[in-house]
Amino acid sequence: MYYKGLYHLFYQYNPKGAVWGNIVWAHSVSKDLINWESLEPALYPSKWFDNYGCWSGSATILPNGEPVIFYTGIADKNNSQIQNYAVPANLSDPYLREWVKPDDNPIVNPDVSVNGSAFRDPTTAWWADGHWRILIGSRRNHVGVAYLYRSRDLKKWAKTKHPLHSVQRTGMWECPDFFPVSSFGENGLDPSVNGQNVKHALKVSLDLTRYEYYTLGTYDNKKEKYFPDEGLVDGWAGLRLDYGNFYASKTFFDPSTNRRILWGWVNESDAVQQDTNKGWAGILSIPRKVWLDPSGKQLLQWPVVELEKLRGHNVQLSNQKLNQGDHVQVKGITVAQADVDVTFSFPSLDKAEPFDPKWAKLDALDVCAQKGSKAPGGLGPFGLLTLASENLEEFTPVFFKVFKAVDKHKVLLCSDARSSSLGEGLYKPSFAGFVDVDLTDKKLSLRSLV
Repeated sequence: MYYKGLYHLFYQYNPKGAVWGNIVWAHSVSKDLINWESLEPALYPSKWFDNYGCWSGSATILPNGEPVIFYTGIADKNNSQIQNYAVPANLSDPYLREWVKPDDNPIVNPDVSVNGSAFRDPTTAWWADGHWRILIGSRRNHVGVAYLYRSRDLKKWAKTKHPLHSVQRTGMWECPDFFPVSSFGENGLDPSVNGQNVKHALKVSLDLTRYEYYTLGTYDNKKEKYFPDEGLVDGWAGLRLDYGNFYASKTFFDPSTNRRILWGWVNESDAVQQDTNKGWAGILSIPRKVWLDPSGKQLLQWPVVELEKLRGHNVQLSNQKLNQGDHVQVKGITVAQADVDVTFSFPSLDKAEPFDPKWAKLDALDVCAQKGSKAPGGLGPFGLLTLASENLEEFTPVFFKVFKAVDKHKVLLCSDARSSSLGEGLYKPSFAGFVDVDLTDKKLSLRSLV
């Protein structure tokens, strides 16, 4: 959230080590989204309603400018999940170093119709028709659910007759995020905005797949329902917020720049002993600005412009001709920290190999695994060998392959750490997606932050 000139970042953290447990809300602040200062934890287990963990949640900025945190407390050894709130002890402190958990907590208990051990991660609140509203992620058997609660005073909350949205066979919905996007331009919107020229995005983190899925649609605050746009897949085969190592994401509205900004968690968990030795098990992704594609059919995102403050020496290469098997070495940069903007062009699409219809039923990751970065194709693989050693004993490829389907070309984008020679037992994933791009000008561009 943004408060009195500072960005506040709260995140799930174990102060006792790089393994799961002892979960608190760590707290860091920044003036520019790039340089951060760590503070003491904002929330840590201290009351009967969160004695076994202060799990994920959200911050809301009220109309008077005051912030409030909603979070999931673990109340007992049975993993009973209840929703609580916390407020700053001193509103004049822009760092908001201390938070108070009032004694009227918890504010939301699961009723008998709710699975109390799968009931967590309250969203940022929004205001509509005289009530505040929040979503809480859950599941009923294999049905993913976003329960909707409303309140007049942020303290007494009531569940609505039906969930805002639910989908069969998707499993637990973690870290739901629900926000408006403007149909025109790139500006973000306050969470309470609705009406003409506004769509809503509903994002959920699917516990079973560890990916982020979203739909775009219409929020009817009278019926208290969300309706995804016709033609969008609502489930595992639908749009993802990210096709890589990215989970438990959250957006917030930045009123100082009128942007909506997205964060995600990048899991780097190896074996417990290795995590203990190295001292971390995950990092936060680079913050990204998010807005609606002019087509209205997907979200667009790009690293925040502040990232360019980190740029140092500029290296340029142009008009490099690459034949199959060629490599061009980029010199004069720091291999482990670079911002690479590259455009590939090709004279013709005629050599693109046919897209196998069987692949339509596969995840792009499976196609990437089958084809790999070393199997030559008609058009590709081409891309970057990042973190490469001098004689290419070690590298992580990020590459494209272009295929010809019945009605259009399909572009596969992969990153593949499996060929890395790093020690046994380390997490070395590959990730992939079919990217929907226009190849009319026979060009593909790629921005890579290494």
